[in-house]
Formats: sequence, structure tokens, C-alpha cells
Amino acid sequence: MRKFLQRLLTKPVIALANKWSSRPNKQRVDKALSALYKNITQNPGKRGRIIEFDAAKDRFIILSDQHKGARDGSDIFAKAANNYLAALDYYNKRNFFYINLGDSEELWENLFLTVKKHNKRTFEAERRFLDREAFIKIFGNHDLYWDNDPLAMVSLAQIYGQQLKVYEGAILQTTIGDQKLAIYMTHGHQGDLQSDGNWFSKWFVSDIWAPFQAYLCINPNTPANNDTLKTDHNRIMYEWSAGRKNTLLITGHTHQPVFRSLTELEILYEKLENAKGKEAGAIQARIDRLHLKTSQPDFKGYLDTYFNSGCCCFDDGDITGIEISDECIRLIKWEYHQKKSIRLVLEEARLKDLKLG
Repeated sequence: MRKFLQRLLTKPVIALANKWSSRPNKQRVDKALSALYKNITQNPGKRGRIIEFDAAKDRFIILSDQHKGARDGSDIFAKAANNYLAALDYYNKRNFFYINLGDSEELWENLFLTVKKHNKRTFEAERRFLDREAFIKIFGNHDLYWDNDPLAMVSLAQIYGQQLKVYEGAILQTTIGDQKLAIYMTHGHQGDLQSDGNWFSKWFVSDIWAPFQAYLCINPNTPANNDTLKTDHNRIMYEWSAGRKNTLLITGHTHQPVFRSLTELEILYEKLENAKGKEAGAIQARIDRLHLKTSQPDFKGYLDTYFNSGCCCFDDGDITGIEISDECIRLIKWEYHQKKSIRLVLEEARLKDLKLG
């Protein structure tokens, strides 16, 4: 019966999840992002940290949306756990600074004690960055517990062995050539009417969706969702970032990777404009295989100001993230290959070559 229901309901459930999981309001998003940015710059250390860095020497890895759960049927992190552990081991050995961009723990569906019990190895791997003072933890809507629960500090000490302040955002600052550059990071749920302090959404996820998902073992985070145009939320985030001078915005939340303001599909269309011959044919064939009901979009005038880390809970176990190192920014993916985790660079650009406002 379960397999029959999976075949029958997986596609409509994923379609409904994609349709109703996000309700961004542009005015609310703009106001929230601007207010947090101002707060961090005027009161560093309160809602977020400012880190000055050397783009030629310092290294950062930005990962988000693990949604660590109870290793049951509704735990969408379970398949990705080994990729996540391999990635953290790789980055720690190479002295990367780890910025966890929120929704790391699924605390809408689970009690903290349950998540703690089933994720000891991942907390230990994160603690190694904290031991080097190379870890920032940012809260999202699904782990808002870290910001508003009076027992949060006690819980953090239990899993990391030391005190840790969790922030709403962070800003990396550097100079590229003779130009200042700010990289502003936050989870990205601010202004989303389905996520930003919405008690009904939390109740629905914990009491309705989680048991249903656990029974059917449905993970709506399929990589196929990346082969589309930007979600409304990502588009609004881009529009906010495009209006800021010499500023990049990096968020998570939508689970849709974005690089230089474009999704994977949009990058294909961009490459198609400059491709010729066999290369153009190969790119067009990749687009045609998606069977999309859309015409070729126009990206002329787009700035390279918005990035999204994607998530660490795709249904095939892949994880995506953003690297900043060697004066470059990269969209990376970790995937399984013959039961081993391998790192792939999906897109890369030099910081000095980004088109900024």
C-alpha cells in the first residue's frame, strides 16, 4: 500500500509543496533585509558579525538547509549525511571558515533532544570548526529555536561543548583592487509569509506534513527543481541585492542554488547566447530535455549580486554550497560516486570580474 501511495501521490505532493511552501512579500523582504544589514553594520556582534578578510588568503564555505532530523521517514537530511560529513572533513583540513546559513536543524518537526540524539557525528564535525574559531551559526525559520528559546544556550553547549552565539546574519568585508566589497549573508526567510514567524505553517509542518511525509518517505527537494527559472523569492532577493552598491547577497531557504543571480537553467540559456556549432547544439539539447513550457528569458542587464547556497537535503543525497577562496566564488556540489563522496565545482567566477551595482 505504501509503495502504491508513493507512486500515486509523490508528484502532486511535490507540486503542492513547491506552490505553497513560499509566499514572499517584496515590501516585507526589502524592509527586513535592509533593517538587518543596518543593524549588523551599526551594532556588530548583536544580530550579526562583521569579518574583514583577505580574498587571496582566507577561505570560506557556506552551507545551509540541512534540516537534520530523527533519521526517520521524514528526515530529509538522512541520505545527505555522509556527503555533509565528507565535505566538513575536507574543509576543516584545509582551514576553511564555515558559515552555516540556517535551517541546520529541523526543529519544526522534532524536539531538540531527538535531533541531538541522532546527529552526534555532524555536531562533532561542526565543533572542529568552532575549536579553531572558524564557525558562524546563523538561524533560519526551521531552527528559530536558537534565537528565541531561553534554553537555547544550554542546548548549544550540550552539542558543541562550549558556548556559542547564534546570529541572524553576517557580513564579510574585503577590498578587491581598490574597490570595497561586502558579502552579506542571512538565511533568507525574512519577509516570507509562510515562514517568518508563521505559527500556522509551523503547526502544519509538525502535526500534519511530518507524519504524512514519514509514512510515504517523500522528499520534495528534488534536483529537478533547480532546472527552472528563479522562484519568486529568489527573484525578490536578487532585486534587493541589485540595488546595493558593491554588495553581494548570499541566502539559503529556497533550496534552489543560484550563482551570479542565475539558476542552473538560466546559466544554460546565458551560455547558449555565446555558443556556436556543436557546443550550442549540446546546450540546446540539455534545455530541450527538460520539456519546459517557457520561452528563452532575457538576462541582459542582470548584475552578479545574488547567490543562493541551495541545500544539504536533496533527495538523491547531493548537497550544494558556496565557496569563497583564492579570490574566487564557486557553486559546489558534493555527490556520491561508487559510494564515495566527491566534490564538483559547478560554477566559478573571480570576485574582481563580478558585475556589481
